[in-house]
Amino acid sequence: GIEGVLEAYHRSLRSVQLYGPTNFAPVVNHVARAAAAVLDGSQYFVLLIITDGVISDMAQTKEAIVNVS
Repeated sequence: GIEGVLEAYHRSLRSVQLYGPTNFAPVVNHVARAAAAVLDGSQYFVLLIITDGVISDMAQTKEAIVNVS
């Protein structure tokens, strides 16, 4: 549930070091492929993106999010 997502977020803040370049499109596509492989609906996937605000592949990331949504 949402509590688990928030817990994972808070835990990751203590251990993540942000640096660039930041390319999210490959990550979005990878998670989408993993989610698509679960055909029976028994699982759900949450992709939490933590960034310093600088996304190197913004156009590709936007396109990936639109394509997989």
